[in-house]
Amino acid sequence: MNIKNILSKKVSAAMVAAGLPEGTNPALSLSNRPNFGDYQANGVMGAAKKLKTNPRELATKVVAELDLDGIASKIELAGPGFINIHLDESWLATQLNTVAQDSFIGVTQRGTSTDDKQQTVVVDYSAPNLAKEMHVGHLRSTIIGDAVVRALEFRGDKVIRQNHMGDWGTQFGMLIAHLSDKLASDEVAETALADLENFYREAKVRFDNEEGFADRARADVVKLQSGDVDCAKLWQQFIDISITHSEEIYEKLNVSLKRSDIMGESAYNDDLSTVIDELMASKIAEESQGAKVVFINEMANKDGEAPVFIVQKSGGGFLYATTDLSACRYRSGKLAADRIIIFTDARQGLHFKQVEIVARKAGFLPDNVGYQHCPFGMMMGNDGKPFKTRTGGTIKLAELLDESIVRAATLIKEKNPEITEIDLTEISKKVGIGAVKFADLSKNRTSDYIFNWKTMLSFEGATAPYLQYAYSRIQSIFSKAQASSGTLSANAVINIIEPQEKALALKLLQLEDVIDAVISECTPNLLCNYLYELASLYMSFYEACPILKDGISEEVKTSRLALCKVIADTLKQGLDILGIEVMERM
Repeated sequence: MNIKNILSKKVSAAMVAAGLPEGTNPALSLSNRPNFGDYQANGVMGAAKKLKTNPRELATKVVAELDLDGIASKIELAGPGFINIHLDESWLATQLNTVAQDSFIGVTQRGTSTDDKQQTVVVDYSAPNLAKEMHVGHLRSTIIGDAVVRALEFRGDKVIRQNHMGDWGTQFGMLIAHLSDKLASDEVAETALADLENFYREAKVRFDNEEGFADRARADVVKLQSGDVDCAKLWQQFIDISITHSEEIYEKLNVSLKRSDIMGESAYNDDLSTVIDELMASKIAEESQGAKVVFINEMANKDGEAPVFIVQKSGGGFLYATTDLSACRYRSGKLAADRIIIFTDARQGLHFKQVEIVARKAGFLPDNVGYQHCPFGMMMGNDGKPFKTRTGGTIKLAELLDESIVRAATLIKEKNPEITEIDLTEISKKVGIGAVKFADLSKNRTSDYIFNWKTMLSFEGATAPYLQYAYSRIQSIFSKAQASSGTLSANAVINIIEPQEKALALKLLQLEDVIDAVISECTPNLLCNYLYELASLYMSFYEACPILKDGISEEVKTSRLALCKVIADTLKQGLDILGIEVMERM
């Protein structure tokens, strides 16, 4: 059910009937004030300007052609040519009852659109460097990417996750040499690599200070890239243990990435020489000072100087640029992607713009394949600087999540001293992890944000605990209803009588609109805002519209319980898209 699509098609048809060109944008949007209706169509204004005609007269013609019988209770003109649409409460109730019936029989997948062709979407996200443990800098890529992936699947697209892990490059020679020495002194690989950060530091100190070690490390890189069996074996041990660390984080975060989704840098190694050969043969790349480069004339400055995009170093080594070009070809060709989405921090914006230009010129990325780099801002501390430990070190993501769970447990125990240890363990994990994720996802993707424990774990305001509490509160109503009269029924009919009920009905039927916007711009914060607004409307409804009170008729009680069922299912579905779990009681 997508109200915006329905109304947009109706208004577009009326515009054409009124003499406007086919494809004129109806510019339909939600009204920000109830007295202006539920939706506004503002497209006549821009169309009238282009046609050099009076917008109000043109809007009058459109309204005369606008067929919303049974859908709108009132259509009115406002100002110089705004078209205000007041939806009919009976129509809203009919649409909501269809959703309610699906909820009762267990159909909660409301996002699939029959109007749009299913797309194959490749999403590149998380992408930790396997030379180190995941830290707070990996949080945003991981959870924003996963929320968008879940939204795409909710709508019905075929999604291919690509975890582009850093598992190749010069640092692995250093690490292999260090691991080789550890194993030679009878250490077990699992023990040696138990603390990846410490292992990396030890290897780096030796690389910088120990005579002969750097030469060994460089030699091991060459041997690894040349297919040396012993080096490859050590590298694989390192990779396997590193991936296990990442998998533990994904499980704790309730992120959908699996080992089978990994497509690390090493996977493209055999194709890199071919990429260079093709770039040189097509004269897109050329030799400069021993290196292979592309001069990107499309990005030339005002003096005509084009930026240099290096695709192969003078010593023959490959770069991220080469790997990313190979990834473009693999994803558009082998994976048959209609759209490619990549999540990294904003500092890599220029790199991916250059990758796209070169890939399209080389034919690695056909014109019909969308390529969308989605940058994000940084997590900041209260001092406005990148979030660090008190000593200035990088915070391990595992430690951050564990601390959130502990803090959540303390708060929950304060609110409910009688809670059992089993319940406390389960609930504090869901609340703690949910709080970290929602605090991040609710911010505009491109903005930096301040990490604040008190705010994110609050049971008031736009937080995960507030939404989880709203869900569990509805579940407690169901328990009371079933214990008293069993009025939660699949035969229930929702009637919209009070203003709070209409506001909820309208909000509930906007879920697909919101999901479409999330998918289009890769902005999960829109869904976070929607869920908070829905929960807030529910709280207002709960205060104004009694459900189980004495004197409430059975018909009204049944209607309101059914409405609560749709609210609960929508909250659960929305939070699930964000990767946040709910609980029956808190």
